[in-house]
Amino acid sequence: MDADSGHPDSDEQSRSAGGGARWATVVLWGHRFGFLITSVLAGWGVYHLVLEEVDDDGRLPGLFLPLWVLSAYVLLPRLHRLLTGIYVPSYFIGRARTSDGLLGDPVNLAVVGTPAQLSAAMVGAGWTAADPLTLGTGWHIVRAFMLRRSYPAAPVSPLFAFGRRQSLAFEREVAGSPAQRHHVRFWICPPGWRLPGGYAVDLIGAATFDRRVGLSLFTLQITHKIGADTDRERDLVVSSLHSVGATVHVVEQYSTGYHARNGGGDAIETDGDLPIIDLGPFGVPGRGPGAG
Repeated sequence: MDADSGHPDSDEQSRSAGGGARWATVVLWGHRFGFLITSVLAGWGVYHLVLEEVDDDGRLPGLFLPLWVLSAYVLLPRLHRLLTGIYVPSYFIGRARTSDGLLGDPVNLAVVGTPAQLSAAMVGAGWTAADPLTLGTGWHIVRAFMLRRSYPAAPVSPLFAFGRRQSLAFEREVAGSPAQRHHVRFWICPPGWRLPGGYAVDLIGAATFDRRVGLSLFTLQITHKIGADTDRERDLVVSSLHSVGATVHVVEQYSTGYHARNGGGDAIETDGDLPIIDLGPFGVPGRGPGAG
């Protein structure tokens, strides 16, 4: 009797787990179906707006705004998400990814230390933590740009590594304008993860310079355009952290030097070197590059 008394609870747990799995499957397919329907409706809307514009011999300038919004913020991102899910690798290749799945900025920094250590070091070196991107902060940066007002903590757009958006972001505004800024994103590495070559690090980063506001080449969305020389921005972050006591080990030719484009269509170039920054002086000592 005692042996059998545990079976009802076990069966109940199994049914509960099975029900949870089925519900997760329903939600997943519901999300995919909604994604498909939205994409089809957006494509249908763009198609008919173009037809109306052509049929009216181009005398409907009011159609431009809905045509651009549907194309840039609904149809093209969904097409990119579908296609990049097929041809862009899901494993780490030294590039961040945009929310649409496009290859983004190059990963050109690594850190040994905790997020708290990194935040203390960056702020101590004169950088400002970026505000999280919300409707309020998004409107704030638009208003600051239009009115040419300073916004030193302006949010940065999300980029993804390890399937997650950046954990930390820091910036330095240039000439009191949110249109131009030095900025760097950092992602916390998964437990036990190592860089190619076996280097154990705690965070990876991507440093770039926003030179102006413009349109993305691939989605036509309004975005910051970055400077091509990403190594200069990488070296700026390295020198900033070195000035407050961090030590640096450079992995030469961590990747082959290359010229490419990021998710906004901006030219990028790098020599392929990767500085690993040890934040040991800030609180708990770091492990040191390559340590287990």
